[in-house]
Amino acid sequence: MTATAPIVLGTLRRDEFRRACALVYDVAGIAMSDGKEGLVSSRLAKRVRELGLRGFPEYLARVERDDAELAEMVDRLTTNKTNFFRERAHFDWLRDRVLPAASGRTLRLWSAGCSSGEEPYTMAMVLHEATGGKPDASILATDISARMLAKGREGLYLPETVADIAPALVQRHFQPARSDAGAERLQVREHLRRMVRFARLNLMEEWPMRGAFDAIFCRNVMIYFDRATQERLVNRFHAMLAPGGYLFIGHSETLHALEHGYAYAAPAVFVRP
Repeated sequence: MTATAPIVLGTLRRDEFRRACALVYDVAGIAMSDGKEGLVSSRLAKRVRELGLRGFPEYLARVERDDAELAEMVDRLTTNKTNFFRERAHFDWLRDRVLPAASGRTLRLWSAGCSSGEEPYTMAMVLHEATGGKPDASILATDISARMLAKGREGLYLPETVADIAPALVQRHFQPARSDAGAERLQVREHLRRMVRFARLNLMEEWPMRGAFDAIFCRNVMIYFDRATQERLVNRFHAMLAPGGYLFIGHSETLHALEHGYAYAAPAVFVRP
Protein backbone atom coordinates (compact mmCIF):
# COMPACT_ATOMS: atom_id res chain seq x y z
CA MET A 1 0.00 0.00 0.00
CA THR A 2 1.36 3.39 -0.98
CA ALA A 3 1.19 5.99 1.78
CA THR A 4 -0.59 9.22 0.94
CA ALA A 5 1.82 12.12 0.95
CA PRO A 6 1.02 14.74 3.57
CA ILE A 7 -0.40 18.02 2.34
CA VAL A 8 2.20 20.74 2.79
CA LEU A 9 0.91 24.29 2.54
CA GLY A 10 2.86 27.48 2.34
CA THR A 11 1.56 30.94 3.16
CA LEU A 12 -1.24 32.41 1.10
CA ARG A 13 0.05 34.31 -1.88
CA ARG A 14 -0.83 38.01 -2.01
CA ASP A 15 -3.45 37.51 -4.71
CA GLU A 16 -5.00 34.58 -2.78
CA PHE A 17 -5.16 36.65 0.40
CA ARG A 18 -6.94 39.47 -1.42
CA ARG A 19 -9.29 36.98 -3.06
CA ALA A 20 -10.23 35.50 0.34
CA CYS A 21 -10.66 38.98 1.84
CA ALA A 22 -12.95 40.03 -1.00
CA LEU A 23 -15.15 36.97 -0.46
CA VAL A 24 -15.41 37.63 3.28
CA TYR A 25 -16.18 41.31 2.70
CA ASP A 26 -18.86 40.57 0.12
CA VAL A 27 -20.71 38.07 2.29
CA ALA A 28 -20.19 39.45 5.81
CA GLY A 29 -18.97 43.03 5.47
CA ILE A 30 -15.78 42.14 7.37
CA ALA A 31 -12.85 44.25 6.17
CA MET A 32 -9.60 42.35 6.73
CA SER A 33 -6.62 44.68 6.58
CA ASP A 34 -3.11 44.06 5.32
CA GLY A 35 -1.03 42.40 7.97
CA LYS A 36 -3.58 39.63 8.56
CA GLU A 37 -2.06 37.32 5.97
CA GLY A 38 -0.56 35.02 8.60
CA LEU A 39 -3.81 34.73 10.53
CA VAL A 40 -5.87 34.01 7.41
CA SER A 41 -3.30 31.54 6.14
CA SER A 42 -3.10 29.54 9.37
CA ARG A 43 -6.87 29.36 9.86
CA LEU A 44 -7.60 28.33 6.29
CA ALA A 45 -4.71 25.86 6.10
CA LYS A 46 -6.40 23.71 8.74
CA ARG A 47 -9.60 23.63 6.68
CA VAL A 48 -7.70 22.78 3.48
CA ARG A 49 -6.20 19.77 5.24
CA GLU A 50 -9.56 18.71 6.69
CA LEU A 51 -11.04 18.66 3.19
CA GLY A 52 -8.04 16.83 1.70
CA LEU A 53 -7.50 19.50 -0.93
CA ARG A 54 -4.22 20.13 -2.70
CA GLY A 55 -3.78 23.76 -1.72
CA PHE A 56 -5.25 27.23 -1.36
CA PRO A 57 -6.16 27.70 -5.06
CA GLU A 58 -8.30 24.56 -5.02
CA TYR A 59 -9.88 25.62 -1.72
CA LEU A 60 -10.73 29.13 -2.91
CA ALA A 61 -12.23 27.73 -6.10
CA ARG A 62 -14.45 25.51 -3.97
CA VAL A 63 -15.47 28.40 -1.73
CA GLU A 64 -16.51 30.44 -4.77
CA ARG A 65 -18.94 27.76 -5.95
CA ASP A 66 -20.14 26.37 -2.60
CA ASP A 67 -22.20 28.68 -0.36
CA ALA A 68 -21.94 26.29 2.58
CA GLU A 69 -18.14 26.29 2.39
CA LEU A 70 -18.14 30.07 2.03
CA ALA A 71 -20.12 30.29 5.27
CA GLU A 72 -17.60 27.90 6.86
CA MET A 73 -14.71 30.10 5.73
CA VAL A 74 -16.32 33.20 7.23
CA ASP A 75 -16.84 31.24 10.46
CA ARG A 76 -13.16 30.23 10.52
CA LEU A 77 -12.00 33.81 10.01
CA THR A 78 -14.35 35.39 12.55
CA THR A 79 -12.96 36.20 15.98
CA ASN A 80 -15.31 35.16 18.80
CA LYS A 81 -13.92 36.64 22.00
CA THR A 82 -16.43 37.26 24.78
CA ASN A 83 -17.12 36.64 28.44
CA PHE A 84 -19.86 37.02 31.02
CA PHE A 85 -20.46 40.61 32.25
CA ARG A 86 -18.06 42.03 29.68
CA GLU A 87 -18.15 45.84 30.00
CA ARG A 88 -20.22 45.54 33.17
CA ALA A 89 -21.46 49.15 33.17
CA HIS A 90 -23.70 48.33 30.21
CA PHE A 91 -25.55 45.72 32.25
CA ASP A 92 -26.01 48.22 35.07
CA TRP A 93 -27.55 50.56 32.50
CA LEU A 94 -29.82 47.74 31.31
CA ARG A 95 -31.00 47.15 34.87
CA ASP A 96 -31.33 50.79 35.94
CA ARG A 97 -32.55 52.53 32.77
CA VAL A 98 -33.82 50.12 30.13
CA LEU A 99 -35.81 47.77 32.36
CA PRO A 100 -37.79 50.44 34.29
CA ALA A 101 -38.80 52.15 31.04
CA ALA A 102 -40.55 48.95 29.89
CA SER A 103 -42.72 48.61 33.00
CA GLY A 104 -46.00 46.87 32.22
CA ARG A 105 -44.95 45.29 28.92
CA THR A 106 -42.54 42.70 27.58
CA LEU A 107 -38.99 43.98 27.28
CA ARG A 108 -37.49 43.20 23.87
CA LEU A 109 -33.70 42.93 23.61
CA TRP A 110 -31.35 41.95 20.79
CA SER A 111 -27.80 40.66 21.19
CA ALA A 112 -26.39 41.17 17.69
CA GLY A 113 -23.14 39.22 17.38
CA CYS A 114 -23.82 37.05 20.43
CA SER A 115 -20.91 34.65 19.82
CA SER A 116 -21.16 31.67 22.20
CA GLY A 117 -23.95 33.14 24.31
CA GLU A 118 -22.27 34.83 27.27
CA GLU A 119 -23.73 38.25 26.47
CA PRO A 120 -27.42 37.28 26.14
CA TYR A 121 -27.21 34.98 29.16
CA THR A 122 -25.72 37.86 31.16
CA MET A 123 -28.64 40.02 30.05
CA ALA A 124 -31.05 37.30 31.18
CA MET A 125 -29.24 36.92 34.50
CA VAL A 126 -29.40 40.67 35.21
CA LEU A 127 -33.10 40.85 34.42
CA HIS A 128 -33.87 37.77 36.50
CA GLU A 129 -32.09 39.26 39.49
CA ALA A 130 -33.64 42.71 39.05
CA THR A 131 -37.21 41.40 38.90
CA GLY A 132 -37.06 38.92 41.75
CA GLY A 133 -37.06 36.00 39.35
CA LYS A 134 -40.05 37.16 37.30
CA PRO A 135 -38.68 38.89 34.22
CA ASP A 136 -41.06 39.73 31.39
CA ALA A 137 -38.48 39.83 28.65
CA SER A 138 -37.58 38.32 25.29
CA ILE A 139 -33.94 38.19 24.19
CA LEU A 140 -32.99 37.56 20.57
CA ALA A 141 -29.39 36.37 20.17
CA THR A 142 -27.97 36.30 16.64
CA ASP A 143 -24.61 35.55 15.09
CA ILE A 144 -23.22 34.65 11.68
CA SER A 145 -21.41 31.62 13.12
CA ALA A 146 -23.45 28.43 13.29
CA ARG A 147 -20.70 26.92 15.43
CA MET A 148 -20.95 29.67 18.06
CA LEU A 149 -24.75 29.54 18.04
CA ALA A 150 -24.64 25.81 18.77
CA LYS A 151 -22.46 26.51 21.80
CA GLY A 152 -24.87 29.18 22.97
CA ARG A 153 -27.89 26.93 22.66
CA GLU A 154 -26.07 24.18 24.53
CA GLY A 155 -25.22 26.61 27.33
CA LEU A 156 -22.24 24.60 28.59
CA TYR A 157 -19.23 26.56 29.84
CA LEU A 158 -15.88 25.85 31.40
CA PRO A 159 -15.81 26.55 35.15
CA GLU A 160 -13.13 29.22 34.70
CA THR A 161 -15.43 31.28 32.45
CA VAL A 162 -17.66 32.09 35.44
CA ALA A 163 -14.76 32.86 37.80
CA ASP A 164 -15.59 36.58 37.86
CA ILE A 165 -19.29 36.06 38.63
CA ALA A 166 -20.40 36.24 42.26
CA PRO A 167 -20.66 32.70 43.67
CA ALA A 168 -24.30 33.24 44.68
CA LEU A 169 -25.18 34.11 41.07
CA VAL A 170 -23.33 31.06 39.79
CA GLN A 171 -25.27 28.86 42.18
CA ARG A 172 -28.62 30.32 41.16
CA HIS A 173 -28.09 30.38 37.42
CA PHE A 174 -25.74 27.46 36.61
CA GLN A 175 -25.76 23.77 37.40
CA PRO A 176 -22.94 21.20 37.32
CA ALA A 177 -22.78 19.25 34.06
CA ARG A 178 -20.43 17.22 31.89
CA SER A 179 -19.34 17.58 28.30
CA ASP A 180 -19.79 14.68 25.89
CA ALA A 181 -16.21 13.72 26.72
CA GLY A 182 -16.98 13.72 30.43
CA ALA A 183 -15.15 16.95 31.30
CA GLU A 184 -16.51 19.16 34.06
CA ARG A 185 -18.76 21.97 32.84
CA LEU A 186 -21.37 24.40 34.15
CA GLN A 187 -24.68 24.64 32.33
CA VAL A 188 -26.95 27.66 32.22
CA ARG A 189 -30.15 26.77 34.05
CA GLU A 190 -33.41 26.40 32.17
CA HIS A 191 -35.02 29.58 33.55
CA LEU A 192 -32.39 31.66 31.70
CA ARG A 193 -32.29 29.51 28.58
CA ARG A 194 -36.04 29.98 28.12
CA MET A 195 -35.52 33.74 27.87
CA VAL A 196 -33.04 33.56 24.97
CA ARG A 197 -33.74 32.61 21.36
CA PHE A 198 -30.68 31.92 19.23
CA ALA A 199 -30.83 32.41 15.47
CA ARG A 200 -28.30 32.66 12.67
CA LEU A 201 -28.20 36.09 11.06
CA ASN A 202 -25.79 37.79 8.71
CA LEU A 203 -25.99 41.49 9.58
CA MET A 204 -25.30 42.35 5.94
CA GLU A 205 -28.43 40.56 4.70
CA GLU A 206 -32.15 41.13 5.15
CA TRP A 207 -33.44 40.94 8.73
CA PRO A 208 -36.62 38.86 9.11
CA MET A 209 -37.58 40.21 12.54
CA ARG A 210 -39.45 43.42 13.15
CA GLY A 211 -38.93 46.10 15.78
CA ALA A 212 -39.32 47.63 18.07
CA PHE A 213 -36.50 46.64 20.41
CA ASP A 214 -35.92 48.40 23.70
CA ALA A 215 -32.18 47.84 23.42
CA ILE A 216 -29.71 46.42 20.93
CA PHE A 217 -26.29 45.21 22.07
CA CYS A 218 -23.84 45.17 19.16
CA ARG A 219 -20.50 45.35 20.93
CA ASN A 220 -17.06 44.76 19.48
CA VAL A 221 -18.57 43.77 16.14
CA MET A 222 -18.29 46.98 14.13
CA ILE A 223 -14.52 47.10 14.60
CA TYR A 224 -14.35 44.57 11.76
CA PHE A 225 -16.32 46.79 9.34
CA ASP A 226 -15.28 49.76 7.25
CA ARG A 227 -16.83 53.18 7.82
CA ALA A 228 -19.53 52.85 5.15
CA THR A 229 -20.65 49.48 6.51
CA GLN A 230 -20.66 50.80 10.08
CA GLU A 231 -22.84 53.77 9.10
CA ARG A 232 -25.29 51.61 7.21
CA LEU A 233 -25.52 49.17 10.12
CA VAL A 234 -26.10 51.70 12.91
CA ASN A 235 -28.87 53.32 10.90
CA ARG A 236 -30.53 49.96 10.33
CA PHE A 237 -30.36 49.42 14.10
CA HIS A 238 -31.91 52.87 14.59
CA ALA A 239 -34.93 51.80 12.55
CA MET A 240 -35.31 48.67 14.70
CA LEU A 241 -35.31 50.53 18.02
CA ALA A 242 -38.37 51.87 19.78
CA PRO A 243 -38.28 55.62 20.47
CA GLY A 244 -36.20 55.92 23.62
CA GLY A 245 -34.47 52.62 22.84
CA TYR A 246 -30.74 52.17 23.35
CA LEU A 247 -27.83 51.00 21.22
CA PHE A 248 -24.85 49.59 23.14
CA ILE A 249 -21.54 49.37 21.29
CA GLY A 250 -18.06 48.35 22.40
CA HIS A 251 -15.85 50.83 24.24
CA SER A 252 -13.27 50.50 21.47
CA GLU A 253 -15.92 51.56 18.93
CA THR A 254 -17.38 54.96 18.14
CA LEU A 255 -20.16 56.61 16.15
CA HIS A 256 -17.96 59.66 15.67
CA ALA A 257 -17.79 60.69 12.00
CA LEU A 258 -20.83 58.57 11.15
CA GLU A 259 -24.12 60.11 10.02
CA HIS A 260 -26.81 58.85 12.41
CA GLY A 261 -29.87 59.86 14.40
CA TYR A 262 -28.80 58.86 17.92
CA ALA A 263 -28.18 61.01 20.96
CA TYR A 264 -25.24 60.28 23.24
CA ALA A 265 -26.32 58.75 26.58
CA ALA A 266 -23.15 57.39 28.22
CA PRO A 267 -19.80 55.92 27.13
CA ALA A 268 -20.63 53.46 24.31
CA VAL A 269 -24.38 53.97 24.91
CA PHE A 270 -26.62 55.82 22.45
CA VAL A 271 -30.37 56.45 22.48
CA ARG A 272 -32.92 56.87 19.73
CA PRO A 273 -34.66 60.12 20.73
